[in-house]
Amino acid sequence: MIIKVLSENTAVSDGFGCEHGLSLYAETRGRKLLFDTGAGGLFAENAAKMGVSLAAVDAAVLSHGHYDHGGGLKTFLGINGRAKIYLREGAFGPYYADGPGGTKKYIGLDNGLQPDERFVFCPERFRIDGELELFSEVRGDDWVPPGNAELFRKTAEGYLPDGFAHEQYLSVRQNGKFILITGCSHRGIVNIVRQFEADHGRFPDAVIGGFHLCSRGQSAAPGFTDAVARELLKTGARCYTCHCTGPEAYLRLKEAMGGNIGYLSAGSTLEI
Repeated sequence: MIIKVLSENTAVSDGFGCEHGLSLYAETRGRKLLFDTGAGGLFAENAAKMGVSLAAVDAAVLSHGHYDHGGGLKTFLGINGRAKIYLREGAFGPYYADGPGGTKKYIGLDNGLQPDERFVFCPERFRIDGELELFSEVRGDDWVPPGNAELFRKTAEGYLPDGFAHEQYLSVRQNGKFILITGCSHRGIVNIVRQFEADHGRFPDAVIGGFHLCSRGQSAAPGFTDAVARELLKTGARCYTCHCTGPEAYLRLKEAMGGNIGYLSAGSTLEI
């Protein structure tokens, strides 16, 4: 399996653009897959530089309904006219974040993209094919990132805490190995890998994605990050993180986990 990072907060060189967002391209034995689309059209620019044909993608997954993961959806729909886009029920919901001076800022998707017959709204468990399976509704609140306190869903009763029912995760099975891909891990990366273990009877061999240990430039408390590192080490999985993990939290994870964790920047390629 080959993964190319099309969009991320950092880049491997000045030849690639970077942004607050995430987009991954993956080639499995049977699929050319796009996982998230970043915050805008940058993922497509970097894809061209990396020799990735977005027109050839045959399946796309949206991890959750925030702009930094689905802001490039319109760009993708314009480039690719055939791939199904798998997203969670509720992905086009009214999602907001704390803004300056007590305001709330819309951080959801472009509702003008609906309806589209290529959107597949997935239930709690959804199998795309023999290699790819999506899951959501992760249980447990002990390991939820503290940055979630700044994120909301607008309702008739006002702004309520976002429970992230619109977030989903991708399980890839290749040659007897399991790879878990997650966008922001708002339900807590420890809870997510534990849910994976409950579903499959084993932990994944590799975990890829953001761990949401940084929000608006503020890292999670060192003790929380250290505890996450200890729990991830127990799984035996090789972790590749990025995006909302944040540089300070990553360095702390790296200090505890050593060779069991690495960082993915825009322009990088990973082979598993």
